[in-house]
Amino acid sequence: MTTFDDRENAFENKYAHDEEMKFRAEARCNKLLGLWAAELMGKSGEDAKAYAVEVVKADFEEAGHEDVVRKVAKDLGAKATADEIRSKRAALLVLAKDQIMKEV
Repeated sequence: MTTFDDRENAFENKYAHDEEMKFRAEARCNKLLGLWAAELMGKSGEDAKAYAVEVVKADFEEAGHEDVVRKVAKDLGAKATADEIRSKRAALLVLAKDQIMKEV
């Protein structure tokens, strides 16, 4: 292998690692958002965890996170607006990234 091949492999590995970390952070963020929303809905324990899983699964409906925002907004009704949910999600994404980085 040449030095160029080594560098190419290193860049590919870094890209794959970065994408995995991004995916894990997004999933963790959605889980945290689901737990937050569950609390607002009066759910706790296993019910809250089950709802958080539903929120994580909702992210697979389309690209981006608007599918998650729509689901949570629909489920919360008047308890939170879509903008409040987006704001909370943004804050939770920072927290999720911190948690993921501490695990590595």
